Amino acid sequence: MLAALLIVLPVFALILAGWLAGRTAVFGPHATAEINRFVVWLALPALLFHVVATADWNDLRQPGFIASFTISAALSMALALIISVRRTGNLVDGAIDGLNAGYANIGFVGFPIVLVALGPEALVPATIGSIITMCVIFAAAIVLIEIGRQDEARPLRLAIKVAVTLIRNPVLVAPAVATVFPLTGLVLPAPAETFLRLLGGAAAPCALVALGLFVASNRPGGDARYGATVFLIVCKLLLHPLLAWILARFVFDLSTFATQAVVLLAALPAGTGSFMLAELYRRDAAVSSRTIIGSTLLSVLTITLLVSAMPYL
Repeated sequence: MLAALLIVLPVFALILAGWLAGRTAVFGPHATAEINRFVVWLALPALLFHVVATADWNDLRQPGFIASFTISAALSMALALIISVRRTGNLVDGAIDGLNAGYANIGFVGFPIVLVALGPEALVPATIGSIITMCVIFAAAIVLIEIGRQDEARPLRLAIKVAVTLIRNPVLVAPAVATVFPLTGLVLPAPAETFLRLLGGAAAPCALVALGLFVASNRPGGDARYGATVFLIVCKLLLHPLLAWILARFVFDLSTFATQAVVLLAALPAGTGSFMLAELYRRDAAVSSRTIIGSTLLSVLTITLLVSAMPYL
């Protein structure tokens, strides 16, 4: 438990730094939105481009692992999305809630957790999980949000409007363009890789600081929805890893190591993706902020218990 606590401690330290900056008025009233725009338009696209462009696709070709992680995340996300849409009738809010249930914080928490629990061999499955989370799960949420924002009833025109919006979204365009490198065997020039690493490295810290600023803002009129927060935390910390275990163990018959890796990655707390999208699209980010903070705090316990149960998976 101490190891898990030490790993998530920097996450809370960054949120606390943002909270203190907000409470002491170090930044202006628009700081949360502007920092979040920096993450979405610059830092996150750079991170995604770097991850995809430098990936070794031969090492990442593990269809059973990919299917187990992707399907479990998609099912957890779909359940939260359906329940949210039935409650609110709004696909945009439903997609953000769904992201809370299926978007694992692999980049900031996942890599150190799996390396401590499973050793250096876990670097490959963690890389696979991070690519799926950022380039598939996150992208799917953006697509659903853009569909929900359109008021066009005719399917063809709706598809055209959504497509035009999506091709202007840097979070989707960056990894798509980056596939040129692994597909052709080209290598990123050293200066370009340094630039992408520096800019992309700011994505997670800035998103967490923005989250702390949001929590400190005490915005009036937010929908409490504490029941929704609890439900999303349960989906992320319990349902997602349970589905991953069932798929890995009984459907795709993965090795013990691969099963342990996919379950551990699925059991990670919610990442900041939902908060970033809620802020970007001007939706209520209170549920996302509470889900991220609550799941990160509770994951110290749940991940500790899971690591203890690893031999039985």
